Amino acid sequence: MQVGLIGCGNMARALARGWRRPVLCSDPIAERARGLAEEVGGEALDSNAEVARRADLVVLCHKPAQLHEVAAELAPEARAVASILASTPLEALRACYPQRPVYRFIPSLPVEVRQGAVVQAIGPRAGAAGSGRDGGDGSGVTDAEVTELFSQLGTLVALDDSLVDVATGLMSCAPAYVALVAEAQVDAGVRRGIPAQLGAQLVVQTLAGTAELLRERGYDTVAVRREVTSPGGLTARGVAALERAGLRSAFNDALDAVLGQGT
Repeated sequence: MQVGLIGCGNMARALARGWRRPVLCSDPIAERARGLAEEVGGEALDSNAEVARRADLVVLCHKPAQLHEVAAELAPEARAVASILASTPLEALRACYPQRPVYRFIPSLPVEVRQGAVVQAIGPRAGAAGSGRDGGDGSGVTDAEVTELFSQLGTLVALDDSLVDVATGLMSCAPAYVALVAEAQVDAGVRRGIPAQLGAQLVVQTLAGTAELLRERGYDTVAVRREVTSPGGLTARGVAALERAGLRSAFNDALDAVLGQGT
């Protein structure tokens, strides 16, 4: 399957690096497209339409506000379309790409190292997971092939399209949150004398190990927290301080803000 990327920003680069395959790509900043093509192989093309003509699947990685503008170039040429655009439901995508198989995925930045979470939107018509489309419509790709392509990047979860924006707030935004948490922990250690580089190594390795432990424990966050938290011990005091500081409320507020529900 020949994949074409429309837009070569941070998430497009993460996808290309995670797939480890040559891609076709285009971007308003020609140097950015050339740089990505040189890194992963493939070609940087002069126009979005040329990418669509040559690709079996075009992946929309442009800004959501450009949906209609880009679709005017791609729709006559594209065989099949996958979108990673935030806040752009399947209904809007299908309206812009009628008579084309359309897929919606939301990845997270760790797909670059094949450790990301990827949400696939489920809708009621063709182009949704499980529709059984076999490529006989001339698109050249099947549902199974598109799903397998994105599942190479990490853990793929199918979710009703109405919940995809909520999932975006949980996992697509989360690398920034986790990096901020790590930064705050490192800063706290620096304040007490730990060198910044050593503090970062300790914190990041602990985060990575904890993630693996949570997977091994079936994602039971409460059980893992209780294993570490002895009654009246050091961790109990630290957790109590985080609770008093409003850690849970802060994450609730962050999700509300992402969904446009914040004050």
